[in-house]
Parts: sequence; C-alpha cells; structure tokens
Amino acid sequence: MEKGRTGYYVFPSQRPGRPLSGMAFEMLLRRVGSPYTAHGFRSSFRDWAGNETHFPRQLAEHALAHVIGDEAEQAYRRSDALARRRELMDAWASHSEGAAAQNVLAFKRPA
Repeated sequence: MEKGRTGYYVFPSQRPGRPLSGMAFEMLLRRVGSPYTAHGFRSSFRDWAGNETHFPRQLAEHALAHVIGDEAEQAYRRSDALARRRELMDAWASHSEGAAAQNVLAFKRPA
C-alpha cells in the first residue's frame, strides 16, 4: 500500500498512524441531532449498488468490509480488488454529487 499525504488512511485519526474511529460518524450524527444512522448510509450505498449499477454483488460487499463466501473461497481470494472498488466508489461519488444531491440536507453545527 502506498502512503499518501495524510498517511495510509483515507480518514486518519488525530492520533498519528491511526484510522478515524468507527464511531466518529455516528457521534457526529448524534451531536447534530440527526435522526439518521451510519448504518443507514451504508444500507443506502448497498441498495444503490445492487439496484442501480452493474457492479458485482461481491464487490459491493467487499467495499462494505463484509465477509464474502465460505472458508474455502476466503482462502483463495487474496486480492483486495482495489482498482475495481475505486471504480465503484467513483460511481457512488458521481451519483451522490449528481441528481441525488438535490435531496442532501445541510448539517448545522450545534450552538
């Protein structure tokens, strides 16, 4: 894995060499009083990938860090499919920033 400007993580922690906590997004949603959950965002991505794209099911599941297949399949699958996951996430970004962005809610910082 090649190290980028902020390290190895897309979402680095304030602590050097560590990723952002898995609860960071959930806590942000709670602080701003959002009725939505992090799981709901993940579910929306999975529904979109399955219903609106031709990306394989396994790729979407891999992007969500879900375990795929039985032990034998897992033993033989050694690739991280990074280039293909990048295509999937680019498509998700285009979808999220495109027509669907009309329904995006702006979060206001609590007083």
